[in-house]
Amino acid sequence: MIRLVDSGWDRELHDALRAAPCQVRIVCPFIKNGALEFLPSLRHRDVQVITRFNLADFAEGVSDVEALRKLLDTGASIRGIRNLHAKLYLFGSSRAIITSANLTRAALIRNQEFGVVAEDASVVAACQDYFEGLWEHGGPDLSRDILNGWVETVTRHRAAGGRRNHAQDLDDFGADAGIIASPSISLPATVADAQRAFVKFGGTGDNRESVSRTTIEEIKSAGCHWAVAYPSNRRPRNVKDGAVMFMARLTDEPDIRIFGRAIGMKHRPGRDDATAEDIERRQWKAQWSRYVRVHHAEFVNGTMANGISLNELMNELGSNSFASTQRNARRGQGNTDPRLAYRRQPAVELSSEGLSWLNERLQAVFDEYGKVSSARLDELDRPTVPDL
Repeated sequence: MIRLVDSGWDRELHDALRAAPCQVRIVCPFIKNGALEFLPSLRHRDVQVITRFNLADFAEGVSDVEALRKLLDTGASIRGIRNLHAKLYLFGSSRAIITSANLTRAALIRNQEFGVVAEDASVVAACQDYFEGLWEHGGPDLSRDILNGWVETVTRHRAAGGRRNHAQDLDDFGADAGIIASPSISLPATVADAQRAFVKFGGTGDNRESVSRTTIEEIKSAGCHWAVAYPSNRRPRNVKDGAVMFMARLTDEPDIRIFGRAIGMKHRPGRDDATAEDIERRQWKAQWSRYVRVHHAEFVNGTMANGISLNELMNELGSNSFASTQRNARRGQGNTDPRLAYRRQPAVELSSEGLSWLNERLQAVFDEYGKVSSARLDELDRPTVPDL
């Protein structure tokens, strides 16, 4: 039996794994942490995974080093192939899934992905032969020591801002199987699988900027191309690796304009505290000395007037704008007014609806006005990353 499938790949993988014998084989270029929940009970099975070992993929966020660590923890064997494109999921000798879907939440749940689910013995056997050929090319299995070294390299690259033009240390450790290279990734670190997102505010009620202020002027002043700052008496412990950080500025309309987006890193005391050099360059950091470092930042090219109005978001989504007001509305107690939720706060956490709304609006603004170029951002100051 062969079925054509264009949606519900999460269910297809879950059902195949539940019905499968002990052997599971996966060929997939990009694997994200959040997608592994759709492959439960991998432990105590014979699992082999072929993926990409290009550190640029991990730095860009299209694949997760930690997903590979989770697979190793289940006992999986993992090998890397350079320039891998194929997506194949084999469940014993009974079922093969050939699809356009990578092992990411976006691909399994939201994207329009197409493929086939086959239980025909000849098709499954051909897929097994294909897998075995790639596996032989893959070289030695991935070890935890090697993976730990990759984590350090990728983390250091991100902590310096994740500049795509300075990725010379991000080697590709995949084996050469004769696969032609695909075009380099042009997208920023993916936000589709982000579990949390925040609007980070710049300025205060008595320190607003004109909507005619250019975004590059604000970026230079705030240094938000590599970090966002929090008060010295408040460490930002609620931001974890991979959170989306939307950059916003209080303006004189009065409104708050969102003019950029980046991927946040978990705050580490020592590494993420303002140095004397930082404070000399931006004296206000004496009072705002705690950082959430960001990487792969992208900003609207233009002025604050080209940014997205937070008032518009709150008018449209109401209590569903932010995580706290949405929780309170659902349980029937506490503040549900989004305009009260962010007062006197350096940042506010978005609901999933708020994240989707902002991503959609921001992309439209990027399409209309463009982005501040990587070359322009590279001209700005960058931090010296201390030993990790």
